[in-house]
Amino acid sequence: PGAADATLAAFRALAETDRLLAEDHEIPALLRALDGRFVAPVAGGDVLRSPAILPTGRNLHGFDPYRIPSAFALADGRAQVEKLLARHAADGGAYPESIALVLWGSDNLKSEGAPVAQALALMGAQPRFDGYGRLCGAVLIPIEDLGRPRIDVVATLSGIFRDLLPLQTKLLAEAAWLAASADEPQDMNFVRKHALAHQAAQGIDLETAALRVFSNAEGAYGANLNHLVDSGRWEDETELCETFSRRKSFAYGRDGRPEPRRALMQAVLAGVDLAYQNLDSVEVGVTSVDHYFDGLGGMARAVAKARGTSVPVYISDQTRGEGRVRSLSEQVALETRTRMLNPKWVEGMLGHGYEGVRQIDQHLTNTVGWSATTDQVAPWIYQRITETYVLDEAMRERMAALNPAASAKVAHRLIEAHRRGFWTPDPETRAALDRAEEALEDRLEGITAEAAA
Repeated sequence: PGAADATLAAFRALAETDRLLAEDHEIPALLRALDGRFVAPVAGGDVLRSPAILPTGRNLHGFDPYRIPSAFALADGRAQVEKLLARHAADGGAYPESIALVLWGSDNLKSEGAPVAQALALMGAQPRFDGYGRLCGAVLIPIEDLGRPRIDVVATLSGIFRDLLPLQTKLLAEAAWLAASADEPQDMNFVRKHALAHQAAQGIDLETAALRVFSNAEGAYGANLNHLVDSGRWEDETELCETFSRRKSFAYGRDGRPEPRRALMQAVLAGVDLAYQNLDSVEVGVTSVDHYFDGLGGMARAVAKARGTSVPVYISDQTRGEGRVRSLSEQVALETRTRMLNPKWVEGMLGHGYEGVRQIDQHLTNTVGWSATTDQVAPWIYQRITETYVLDEAMRERMAALNPAASAKVAHRLIEAHRRGFWTPDPETRAALDRAEEALEDRLEGITAEAAA
């Protein structure tokens, strides 16, 4: 009976959600707002995680910063960390001493701070709340309760995270400091082990050696690798590393103030064993927008440069069920199959005309971005994209008619990927690709000439 009641309640909740999604609450709410009348407030969020945000049309307020991460996020963070460690072990990796992760503001707001909770769980720390339930600092979980060594965490924050979540920035910095200064065996506390090593090697105090939270300088955003890849004007991996390090090497400590710490960042990244980021939206994938390879890819390339060898890169997919960890190469292959090589997706994009073709070009550019930063894109992906969009004459003609510039860029990008060694087409495919690029260029120049006339 209990299970039946729970099932019935779940279906009733789904029916109510379905009803609210079908109703238009937004235009009446807009008219009320324009009339100067009251619009009911509600906390924003993801409809899949928080159906209580329905109905739409209410006055959104973002979040309560003093209650992030929530109790649910902390429990989920521990579970996701176990999945990540299990996947790394299944791939033959040794128990990691240091893990790099990218934290975004939007993902943490939608999940009540679950990615922050993952960083804390890796270090064996948790937030400390005052008598009013407000976040006021960090506290370590005793080693005997943790049951494993504390893992060193290098967190790279997006500019939005830094702006929206200063309390959580200080929380992570304090957790790293507490771990570094704890009187514990170094084989059970890798944060302390590494901090003491950095202190000795660089002649810095322990407070500085324990800095693990990096981002841009105040007022700056992004690593700018996306602009380099989009323009194609980058010479080699060293240029990508230099750009990432210059932009993202500002360390944020317990006081929340940034300091340029490139030497420390270099030393910290040299010890990283794996890198990962959460994927939090069913609408946006790692090849949909360039921010993913700009941040996570940039970090992976900087780690590879500092270590002298590449490390595994994982995507923790939180978009359905209890989450799943994939390697970056698996994630890119999955997204390529379900998007760029999926006829339904292709037709959907072409239905948007000019912008749809631009989106196809953008997905390909982002895929090249992953090759540039991680070398973890399988060559068959470029082969299949070439066959689908460039060598298929009918498809090429449809795309060129809708957006000649983006169509030519698709061919350019595939040739660029070959020149950079990301794939090696057979001579026939390369010759066909060259002919197609030339035809698209001729068409583009013809249209440009007509427009000028």
